[in-house]
Amino acid sequence: VQLQASGGGLVQAGGSLRLSCAASGRTFGGYVMAWFRQAPGEQRELVAGITSSGTTKYADSMKGRCTISRDNAKNTMYLHMNSLKPEDTAVYYCAAQRMNRVLVSSRFYEYWGQGTLVTVSS
Repeated sequence: VQLQASGGGLVQAGGSLRLSCAASGRTFGGYVMAWFRQAPGEQRELVAGITSSGTTKYADSMKGRCTISRDNAKNTMYLHMNSLKPEDTAVYYCAAQRMNRVLVSSRFYEYWGQGTLVTVSS
């Protein structure tokens, strides 16, 4: 499956963004999808993930500030983020794997999009 992330940009603290991840290829609905982010000098970390049945998992830092969703008919995943903080600044990546549950470690994800930069100004 090929993934393409979009929707990043510059936003002021307290603002909102919606990221999209478009997938091509077969059986998008069978994949666990997730958003990771990586700030300069930091490790890549899970932001949120969603299983094929819609079960979600969020990083503690993002709980209450973002919502992950997917539209299997459109082969697209979304991440709505609000109340953004400067520390949310990072490159955001979408990823996919077939292990039937959201996993925190990036090493379990087989497929990756190219990343989209989110910059939150103070």
